[in-house]
Amino acid sequence: MSTRMKNNAIGWSFIIVAVFMICAFYFYPMVQALILSFKSGTGTNLQFVGLDNYKRLFSDATFLAAVKNTFIYLIVQVPIMIILGLFISVLLNDRTLKLKGVFRTLIFLPCVTSLVAYSVIFKYLFAADGLVNTILVKFHLVPQAINWLTDPFWAKITIIIAITWRWTGYNMIFYLSALQNVDNSIYEAAKIDGANGFQQFFKITIPMLKPIILFTSITSTIGTLQIFDEIMNITKGGPGNATASISQYIYNLSFKYTPDFGYAATVSYVIVFFIVILAILQFKVAGDRND
Repeated sequence: MSTRMKNNAIGWSFIIVAVFMICAFYFYPMVQALILSFKSGTGTNLQFVGLDNYKRLFSDATFLAAVKNTFIYLIVQVPIMIILGLFISVLLNDRTLKLKGVFRTLIFLPCVTSLVAYSVIFKYLFAADGLVNTILVKFHLVPQAINWLTDPFWAKITIIIAITWRWTGYNMIFYLSALQNVDNSIYEAAKIDGANGFQQFFKITIPMLKPIILFTSITSTIGTLQIFDEIMNITKGGPGNATASISQYIYNLSFKYTPDFGYAATVSYVIVFFIVILAILQFKVAGDRND
């Protein structure tokens, strides 16, 4: 056996198990789900129906409501989370700030809390007689208690607040890591040239963080399109379908309503479609190569 073949054999011996596991637990289920999306029926009694499931999407009021709600979360929450994470990371990167480690830990801590636990806590905090309404009414910030969980508008706001609270620290860590790799002499040179704080932020910090901002934008988009736990545990998609997401609708189709796994797989591939399209758009807008 030649040296090249030996090296190839050694290399494959290291990765063959990982390749097999990825194919078995990722790609095979994806292909099976795609095949399943062309079938329909109750339970496991499925029949091939071609593109009927995909045609059904356009006349499914519940699905269209779930798509609308999901994109509201995406459009409102993702920019807020990215901007807030970027702002906090710049503040925590200040060398003169004391107790930076404590602040970083506190802001990142929500990311490692249980999804179910924090969702339940938010449900109690924003209840009609919860702590949030108690504080707002006590300090006369609102004339009466807000129906956070039963009003369609305020229920969406509650979900957005919950997601932002949990995931802002996640993006902050990426920005902070990138900022710490920026040579401080760049900022010192900018100060000598007369650049103020805002000019340094927009002319130095933002361009230097461009790849990280693109990365967090894509991961935040994917996470928001797949949002499930918060909605399931805080509002259960209510009132009505005012806060329902695509992922929750998939769950309902599979386990809550009469099981229709074929149609559920079809809705699942809608998420895949949206993720691919939005990722491509973000690469085009932000640029997928260094300028």
